[in-house]
Amino acid sequence: HESVRDHESVRDHESVRDHESVRDHESVRDHESVRDHESLRDHGDRQVPPGALDLAVNVWSGPPRWLTDDLHQVDLTRYPDARPAHDRIAAQHRRERDQCLVLNGAAEGFWALAFGLRPRSAVCIHPSFTSPEAALRAAGCDVLRVVRRPEDDFAMDPGAVPDDADLVVLGRPDNPTGHLAPIDLVERLCRPGRTVVVDEAFADFLPDSTGLSTRTDLPGLIVLRSLTKIWGLPGLRVGYALGPAPLVAAMRAALQPWPANSLALRAVDLLLSPAAEAERRARSDAVTQARAVLIDGLTPLPDLSVWASPANYVLVHHPMVQLRTALLAHDIAVRRCDTFPGLDAHYARVAVHPDPAARARFVRIVADVIAGSPPPRTSPAGPGRY
Repeated sequence: HESVRDHESVRDHESVRDHESVRDHESVRDHESVRDHESLRDHGDRQVPPGALDLAVNVWSGPPRWLTDDLHQVDLTRYPDARPAHDRIAAQHRRERDQCLVLNGAAEGFWALAFGLRPRSAVCIHPSFTSPEAALRAAGCDVLRVVRRPEDDFAMDPGAVPDDADLVVLGRPDNPTGHLAPIDLVERLCRPGRTVVVDEAFADFLPDSTGLSTRTDLPGLIVLRSLTKIWGLPGLRVGYALGPAPLVAAMRAALQPWPANSLALRAVDLLLSPAAEAERRARSDAVTQARAVLIDGLTPLPDLSVWASPANYVLVHHPMVQLRTALLAHDIAVRRCDTFPGLDAHYARVAVHPDPAARARFVRIVADVIAGSPPPRTSPAGPGRY
């Protein structure tokens, strides 16, 4: 009897130990989940130490004087009236007003979609802007990652998206890879019963900024746009969504009554006016020229892979050097990339700086850092190089 009792005691002890082991495993898993979730919310503005050259934030030089002068005249004693801004957006993109929604920055659109639609099976194309996945997770949605490879120049196979996915998110141009998905790929993703969200926050850097904004023929297509990138207005938080009226209504229902303030609404009216188009093109041309100079300086460096972009940043990789860490020692901050699913610490996103001297200094220091590194153990990223 005592032998049986001792055996049960041992068994109970082992059961407790197994339970503690499971609990410890779940604790580690939960910790990793929290860490991963926090990583999705880490952005370039948090990665620039005081006094460092900022190449982590991919926003072009500041707003034009005519815009800031006008914003000083905005009446802040009244509640915001979004109707003029919605009319301007609708006219710009040849849509009805109920197909447009002003947002507190384009990123708010991801939260409006996640909480307004509550998709059953969402897919995020990575590496890309991480806020869509962060928003979907916050809403308790299941998220599948479809990860593209640098060897394929970050091109995507639409067949990798499951047929039952009811929401798909991708960037165009993509951040941080710079990949510009072909229009026909987006067309193949769209189908009845599915919402396809295209993040066009950097579309204003394209010579023709139309993108997918006028495509009302594609079922379930939501396009998110930003006015903060090319105009240098990240603090104003101004963006908007375009899509079928029922989807836009669902997004609107998930937001508070005044998602955009009066200053942002006035900026929409001014920056989407025909009078602003000439300056948008001039800014786009300036970025194109500065980016070409930056790439010309980087591509000869040994074992450095460079992916060009139609926007104001490039993606770089070195097999031996963790560039962000090495450059911080020289008071230069670039965007860390180990927070992007599919990339690691050997990648960095580099903003195109408007100052030629700053770009030259960056190239010179990268060359010095690479020259002092050990020889690579692996080949560069492959045919995806610029």
